[in-house]
Amino acid sequence: MSANFPIIAKTLFGFEELLARELARLGASDIKPGVRNVSFMGDHGFLYKANLNLRTALKVLMPIATLKIHTEDDLYRKILAINWDLYLSPEQTFVVDSVSVSPIFKHSLYLSQRVKDAIVDKFRQTHGKRPSVDTDDPDLRIHVHMGERSCHISLDSSGSSLHKRGYRTLTNIAPINEVLAAGLLLHSGWDGRSHFLDPMCGSGTLLIEAAMIACNIPPNINRKEFAFMKWNNYSPELFETIRNASLNKIREHHYSITGYDKAPSAVEKAKQNVENANLGEYINIVRTDFFHTNKSVEGPLHMVFNPPYGQRLNINSKSFYGAIGDTLKRGYPGTQAWFITADPEAHKFVGLRPSRKIKVMNGNLESRLLKYEIYEGSKKAKYQNQS
Repeated sequence: MSANFPIIAKTLFGFEELLARELARLGASDIKPGVRNVSFMGDHGFLYKANLNLRTALKVLMPIATLKIHTEDDLYRKILAINWDLYLSPEQTFVVDSVSVSPIFKHSLYLSQRVKDAIVDKFRQTHGKRPSVDTDDPDLRIHVHMGERSCHISLDSSGSSLHKRGYRTLTNIAPINEVLAAGLLLHSGWDGRSHFLDPMCGSGTLLIEAAMIACNIPPNINRKEFAFMKWNNYSPELFETIRNASLNKIREHHYSITGYDKAPSAVEKAKQNVENANLGEYINIVRTDFFHTNKSVEGPLHMVFNPPYGQRLNINSKSFYGAIGDTLKRGYPGTQAWFITADPEAHKFVGLRPSRKIKVMNGNLESRLLKYEIYEGSKKAKYQNQS
């Protein structure tokens, strides 16, 4: 068994604690939430497991060096001093992705170029030949984060962002990011122990993520590849063992998971994506207008949705959010309803007091995840019955 080493998982703002809890359940050690990231310890098997199973991670990185940098020449010399033979050969390809908040390197592309130059020169010195750069499908993806004076070098074990689950081939206008969808569901407390409804389901992302949480299906089970599969030390046998162990933890879900949308094109796209995710037996999608519906199940209902808002579609906020509130009050007793909005005035028009507001980022839009509890009968009667 290989020794543990530091690993970093990147996530969206506001999801750090969710990701830390995911890592704890998977068995990570020394978990430390940061800003848009969580650091932890694990071995290569855990690196594979994290990529396969983490719902709120965007990338899983393996740090290999932290460098103190005062000048451009500092960076070049210290990158040159790294033993790149441990990770790359002259016959392989690589790419450098950079993020910089440093006054030394004001442009990330230039930072990437300097790191690339140092790596190439190191191989010319030691081997007389150099690896090539491939921006599309490299054998090694190197991640560089340049702070004020510290430069963190990591190997990207994921490749394309982990929100690209592999099931969504058809989308509507401004589809919700899969990692964002999973995080909203986890923030809402969704655990699969009730009926679920997304009343404005679009291309079905929230439904699919809800079903995978309910059934404990690894979120990235449909991905064809991860970057670590091209690493020199990749073990297909170990990955298959990890994959099978994860699949063995899948459980049945005995409640309904339903999506509504009034647009025929959205319904068809959602159905196709559900089939791509092999979740057709768990998810039912209906073409209907939520504002003309009533609760169709007995018992508690968990509702999470991503309604359209001004930045995506031309809507009248007052009438639209007012209609959401009216529909919930009229037709959905015994429901815990959550929705995300980037409209700071939205909650004023719903006509219900939100019991929780959670700040999240939807792309570059500062948003709120709002919770509304719709009781059976009056709220006062609910608490009288409990006394």
